[in-house]
Amino acid sequence: MARFGAARQYVRGCHTPTITFVQGDITEQDVDAIVNAANHSLLGGGGVDGAIHRKGGPAILAECQKLRQEEYPDGLPTGQAVATTAGKLKARWVIHTVGPTYAQSKDKSPLLADCFRNSLAVADELGAATVAFPAISTGVYRWPVDDAARIALETVRTVDTQAAEVRFVLFDRRAYDAFRAQAAPGKG
Repeated sequence: MARFGAARQYVRGCHTPTITFVQGDITEQDVDAIVNAANHSLLGGGGVDGAIHRKGGPAILAECQKLRQEEYPDGLPTGQAVATTAGKLKARWVIHTVGPTYAQSKDKSPLLADCFRNSLAVADELGAATVAFPAISTGVYRWPVDDAARIALETVRTVDTQAAEVRFVLFDRRAYDAFRAQAAPGKG
């Protein structure tokens, strides 16, 4: 399994990917890898996580269970990323990452940036040319969408990666508009 934590190896020939936006269902994307906004357990849940596990079928859960038994008995730490099969999805792999819960009293922005940075590092290990991301941490983890979009785009624009395309797949119009606004000229 490909996995990545706090450290990152430099890979020669990396570049900034083309960034695209889609309003829709991430489980329908025909890309090399989709990123799952997972919970620490890696065993499925609600939102994007639940949709990926339901649509991808039992092969994803089986690999997640194996990861929990062999690599992450206490769960996947926030900001780290690990890959599994994509099961019945169109994608080849699912890259699971755990976003931080938003808190006004503590700046967890670096952890949210780590989700994108480490997911792209795993994508590079896999050889994924196209990677689809959801709006990590903006659901039940309550991160403000505008701020999450800013962090996501700043991170993707500055990380070296072999991915040719990073696609943000936003479930609703509000998230889509927020990400598009952050991508507008003069924003980073």
